[in-house]
Amino acid sequence: MNSLQRLAASAAVLTFALSGTAAAKDWKVAFFASSAQNGFNQAVYEGVEKKAKELGNIETAIYDGQFDAARQYSQIEDVLAGGQFDAFIVVPNDTVGIAGAVEQVGAAGKPLATALFPIGPDLSKLEPQVPGVTATVASPPADGARAQAEDVVEFCAERDPCKVVIMIGQRIYPFDNLRYEAYRAVLDKHANIKVVATGEGNYDPDKSLTVMQDILQANNDIDVVLSNADQHLIGVEIALEAAGKSVADLYLSGGGAASVAIEAIREGRWDVTLAHFPVSMGEYALDTVVKVLEGKDAPTVINMDEVGPVPALIDAAVLKEHPDFKGEWAQ
Repeated sequence: MNSLQRLAASAAVLTFALSGTAAAKDWKVAFFASSAQNGFNQAVYEGVEKKAKELGNIETAIYDGQFDAARQYSQIEDVLAGGQFDAFIVVPNDTVGIAGAVEQVGAAGKPLATALFPIGPDLSKLEPQVPGVTATVASPPADGARAQAEDVVEFCAERDPCKVVIMIGQRIYPFDNLRYEAYRAVLDKHANIKVVATGEGNYDPDKSLTVMQDILQANNDIDVVLSNADQHLIGVEIALEAAGKSVADLYLSGGGAASVAIEAIREGRWDVTLAHFPVSMGEYALDTVVKVLEGKDAPTVINMDEVGPVPALIDAAVLKEHPDFKGEWAQ
């Protein structure tokens, strides 16, 4: 073989090797939303798509769980059986009941990241608890709730009594009940703080408006509304204004760091929101499963309270330090 032939042969081998490498990086990732119509889930998927575009050769698809745990379980089983996807990302509707489907994914050797909540019996534990969970990309629910409650304690320090309304999603949800219990564990230690009512807003501004109107009929004199969701405070604010309350004089604490909350805090209407960073969450989740697919080292836990673009508990002082932060989702 002369030098020209050797060069051609080497080029052919190199071309084959490069094409093989490219094919190995051509992945399909399925995203299972708790509800595809929910703004937070849409923002998580926005992050998934953003990271997929950045990495290249990643195809994604979204499945709508419709806030139905049984539906989401079946979707994961069906997609796994179809064999078309290499990795899975889930925002779970049922953090315990979904374990069986997740174990099937693990048994098939496919990486799976859970976002927003851990999967397993212990919602305070981010380390994977169920075989099949490759990584948890979330914040410990109780930690954030305790931080919110401690912030309320500080506000109430010079008030006796300090009358608090808690607006939770639904206590039937394990993660909401955990947050509620964390609120009470902190607040109940202080004799000057009186929790006068608890409402369930179900992550719906309209529902929260109606619930808050009912609460105000029995408890017209309040100081604080403590909530796990910014969506609740949208309805709460309308109810307070309709009742003739000065919203700026009350202490409103929400959750999610939706853009509407960031604007309200900057305007002085609301006081604080416990941040979730859904777009960043989706980016981290996609990056993690792709790293596993490519045989690279990948974290098993990503605590969003530690890696978010701003501190997790956002108030006016934080926003002054981060004037460009607008929130990662609408509401």
